[in-house]
Amino acid sequence: MFNVILYQPEIPPNTGNIIRLCANTGASLHLVKPLGFTLEDKQLLRAGLDYHEFASITVYESWAECLERIQDRRLFAVSTKGRQRYDLVRYTEGDALVFGPESRGLPAEILGSVSDQQRIRVPMVPGSRSLNLSNSVAVVLYEAWRQVEFGKCL
Repeated sequence: MFNVILYQPEIPPNTGNIIRLCANTGASLHLVKPLGFTLEDKQLLRAGLDYHEFASITVYESWAECLERIQDRRLFAVSTKGRQRYDLVRYTEGDALVFGPESRGLPAEILGSVSDQQRIRVPMVPGSRSLNLSNSVAVVLYEAWRQVEFGKCL
């Protein structure tokens, strides 16, 4: 299925929502430290409900460690600085979708490590700054999953 990578997430309820999303879509969740919370955080657990046990979650000490693990996957960096709309990409199973921390987004070194076509964005009206992280992950992940016919699970 797909891989969702959260680079240094900061807000526990967002990550909890994304854990629940990944459990329900079959996506693997990759968390790159430092995290702005512990995995035992009450807000994280509350937002994820009882889906933690159904989600595939891997935590990495560094971006380099994460890259080593997913090196054979296509990587899409999701950012307000993305060059291409998320819905114009042709996704394939196994692709990795990378999202940055809520307060600052992905750093330049990660954005610069992928091609223009793999720097994607979710459109917003002019003057908008950003969407909620868990909403952005849901929008992009569901488009990718739709393109592979929801893994033919329906």
